Amino acid sequence: MTDDALRSAAQVSKAWPFEEARKLLKRYPDGKPGGAPVLFETGYGPSGLPHIGTFQEVLRTTLVRRAYEVLTGGAPTRLVAFSDDMDGLRKVPDNIENKAVLEANLHRPLTRVPDPFGTHESFAHHNNAMLRQFLDRFGFDYEFVSSSDMYNSGAFDEALKNVLRNYQPIMDIMIPTLRAERAATYSPVLPVSQKTGHVLQVPIEVIDADAGIIRFEDQGELVEQSILGGLSKLQWKVDWAMRWVALGVDYEMCGKDLTDSVRESGKIARALGGRPPEGLIYELFLDANGEKISKSKGNGLTIDEWLTYGSEESLGFYIYREPKSAKSLHAGIVPKAVDEYWQFREKIPSQPVEQQLGNPVWHLLRANGVAEGEGERLPVTYGLLLNLVGVLGAGATREQVWSYLGNYVEDADPAQHPELDKLVTTALAYNRDFIAPTLKRRKPEAAEALALAALDEELAATSDDATAEELQNIVYDIGKDPHYGFEQLRDWFKALYETLLGSSAGPRMGSFIALYGIENTRELIAEALA
Repeated sequence: MTDDALRSAAQVSKAWPFEEARKLLKRYPDGKPGGAPVLFETGYGPSGLPHIGTFQEVLRTTLVRRAYEVLTGGAPTRLVAFSDDMDGLRKVPDNIENKAVLEANLHRPLTRVPDPFGTHESFAHHNNAMLRQFLDRFGFDYEFVSSSDMYNSGAFDEALKNVLRNYQPIMDIMIPTLRAERAATYSPVLPVSQKTGHVLQVPIEVIDADAGIIRFEDQGELVEQSILGGLSKLQWKVDWAMRWVALGVDYEMCGKDLTDSVRESGKIARALGGRPPEGLIYELFLDANGEKISKSKGNGLTIDEWLTYGSEESLGFYIYREPKSAKSLHAGIVPKAVDEYWQFREKIPSQPVEQQLGNPVWHLLRANGVAEGEGERLPVTYGLLLNLVGVLGAGATREQVWSYLGNYVEDADPAQHPELDKLVTTALAYNRDFIAPTLKRRKPEAAEALALAALDEELAATSDDATAEELQNIVYDIGKDPHYGFEQLRDWFKALYETLLGSSAGPRMGSFIALYGIENTRELIAEALA
């Protein structure tokens, strides 16, 4: 495919990354002035441990970035992952064990709060390191920027003076949005107390905007103090707008819960003489109970948990799809995401360019400038793999699983199938934690027992090298036989799953029999009939 053909198709593609990228084409019809790179930004609040909601914003923004580069034939771009680590610690997260360390340092900037884990310079440094570790593992191309570094180094000093010069216009924007009690004490600037080290929520008076001097009350004493060099932190919505203007941010997405913040920060950015970025407002992830996932609660599924039970690619696939629809985030959705990722990956070579651009995997493979691996497939689906380890039991080993894979996979060697080998490990973990504790085979009813006996008889007469399709036809023929009384084929399959596998749902039985082996399947039938 030529670059021109790709750009032409991308111009009309309805895939959401291209729709978002076209907003930037409208923003800069002739490219960003001076040939400067278009700046994409993601924000992270390190008041709690990073979760998938944090990771997804970097991935989705990267997808838009790559789409923009396709549309423009490679115009320069940058991605900044910005950590709001100058924020004061307002509450102790529920999922932190050593809470006393944090409780003793409430209201201090997060980079000045000791690390309760004892591994880093501060709580924020610990959480920032966790975020960067995963972003690096996935191979993202990004620049990490710390809010504390920007404030403390003076990099934001001129932007802070600009906030003081526009103090009243900012107040005029914010005050109508606040309750009367909050409005009475609201200030766009939060000074850092030289007495306690706390980020103070107090009214201020601008004394000298050009020098960055304010006046406020600290523990009953009237204090005049600079806001420069790390001696202050802006209120959230003002901080966001200041950052957009100071850094020249062109694109930033956010969750639906920040809809009002986007609107008000956009107004403040204009008051500061800047232009708010383009962006997407996405729906939030929910836990198994339908509640919003939270860093402080630690609910939902963590990055490490997903990777214990599934692959990095499946995580990206689940995150890619339907960003404007709320999605549950729990272990139960992992197996389906793994299999769907590989289904879409296999399709790419046979798709015309228009369909390729709508294929999630096409975008994911290019998230970091890689366009290889298209058309690859797994020799065994993850669902089938889970059925196999489910039958083998909680004590199954990697070696056992590979010995059975030899019935089904040519060259059944982990070294020849590294992607499958990774999934063997995750399948064993998923089985141990979720499948094995719930499996319970039921006794077959009379008609079902007759059908199972017939299946056993057919398998006894079938060659060991029968294909999965041939075995599936044997299963079909028995289910269709009116002698056994199944109203629909799905009733027969449900009976097979419940009596042989101990589950209400399962794989194509022909594939399972081929994988597990005819003699082993006959043993399962014998156990069920006994």
